[in-house]
Amino acid sequence: MRQRIVIAPDSFKGSASAAAVADALSAGWCSVRPDDEIVLLPMADGGEGTLDAFAGAVPGARRMPVTVTGPDGAPVEVSWLLLPGDSADAASAGIAVVELASTCGIELLGERLRPLDASTRGLGEAIAAALRFREAGRAPSRLVIGLGSSASTDGGAGLLSALGARFLDAAGHPIAPGGRGLAKLAAVELSGLPPLPPGGVTVLSDVTNPLLGSNGAAAVFAPQKGASEAEVAALDAGLARLAALVGIDPALPGSGAAGGAGYGLLAWGAELAAGAAAMAELLGLPEAVAGASMVITGEGSFDAQSAAGKAPAHVAALAADAGVPVALVAGRIVPGAPVGGFAATVALSELAGSAGASLADPAHWLRAAGAGFARAFSGQNLRA
Repeated sequence: MRQRIVIAPDSFKGSASAAAVADALSAGWCSVRPDDEIVLLPMADGGEGTLDAFAGAVPGARRMPVTVTGPDGAPVEVSWLLLPGDSADAASAGIAVVELASTCGIELLGERLRPLDASTRGLGEAIAAALRFREAGRAPSRLVIGLGSSASTDGGAGLLSALGARFLDAAGHPIAPGGRGLAKLAAVELSGLPPLPPGGVTVLSDVTNPLLGSNGAAAVFAPQKGASEAEVAALDAGLARLAALVGIDPALPGSGAAGGAGYGLLAWGAELAAGAAAMAELLGLPEAVAGASMVITGEGSFDAQSAAGKAPAHVAALAADAGVPVALVAGRIVPGAPVGGFAATVALSELAGSAGASLADPAHWLRAAGAGFARAFSGQNLRA
């Protein structure tokens, strides 16, 4: 009997994109059960891979090339994504999706981290390009922004500057890019910002940290970007200066996302949303899961933090609500990770015999995992 199988993994960071993971799992499943209907919905939570996940899951999505300023000030060739709009809305060209990771993310710096000087300007330039876009007189009616994999701690000053805001020192001159410049910030002018598109701006993030303090953008995330203890303190003080001048509550959940870029976007009027949940809604995942016989999800490393807003946990929750069995595949599953809600789990490192072997050919082992799940499903060994 033909069954519907929904495959909705996140990316395996540094190894395979979400779309590549979904394709390999599908190939493995179909090698055992070729007649089943496979629905591929590669996921992301707002970080690296968000643009690729939308592109792989939404028919008619188009990449729109643009040159922006990278986190180190050098030009970067990137794209934003245009998703088809509602055909009944004659004024809309669709939904624009922009990703921080590809425009000014930490991966663009390699080993040359710039904890004080990296900027989010490139993200703002990509947003501006999306807002300027017109097709047959129609503009994007909504903007979706993926936050994650940030290289900077500038509170969103860089991206807002690219959109028309001004951040000035005591002499009335623009401050230097990055978190370093915030130390001399004396005035903020937001009147030059463009209006939000009619459908608003939704920011996808899996981070709920506030802007300031021991759980804030600088204290928690700046060390990952190369900041020393003294630099963390300086960055937090700069963010506090920014918050005092902007006036938006720095304790708002998610304001500390992406080095405070979440705070800057809140100042523009954007709405922060849990990345995995919002993306699932945009892709129609709840409806797909409700009609499925089986769901497969996964990510590169599944650990105790995976239950806190990550894509596999959200996919599993949707499956549980629908009474559909869900299987998990991960590059590795850390001992003690919350796997109780899954009907089956497999770690590629164990399947391949070692982490090195699985990383050498992830597609092969993902196909093997997909085939194994299909055999278990055929044997009626998977239950919700």
